[in-house]
Amino acid sequence: MTKVNLIAEPGKQEIVMTRVFDAPRELVFKTCTDPKLIPRWWGPRIYKTTVDKMDVKPGGIWRFVQRGTDGKAFAFHGVYHSVAPSEGLVYTFEFEGMPGHVLLETVTFEEQDGKTKMTTWDVFQTLEDRDGMLKSGMEGGAAETMDRFAELLRELQK
Repeated sequence: MTKVNLIAEPGKQEIVMTRVFDAPRELVFKTCTDPKLIPRWWGPRIYKTTVDKMDVKPGGIWRFVQRGTDGKAFAFHGVYHSVAPSEGLVYTFEFEGMPGHVLLETVTFEEQDGKTKMTTWDVFQTLEDRDGMLKSGMEGGAAETMDRFAELLRELQK
């Protein structure tokens, strides 16, 4: 299993993450866009994720809510700007606990000998927003999320 490669160059308002999954890109795309599958992989295991809204089309909105074992809820939302089946997605991402700090996320899916390279490019409004995201534990959360995603892909291919 490959691990997440995260690049956050000093002075740039972006984070780029890549990971190769042992699954065809159609399945990787479906797993990213099916509201029934999102709760099975989105976020760290300590949280239960529910999909409040998910309309995967340009102009469609999404909203996910995570709940910890202590009952505290954390919500995230955004708007889809581009949806190219099996190729890529572009959408905004905002943590409702820090309103006004919106990032633009572009995800691409590239076929590589029966596997799929998924690249996520996050562009932040400010360098401070980017650095705050990194300091929040984002790297560990992203790695765990992608591990869960890989596990689900293996299960879906059985």
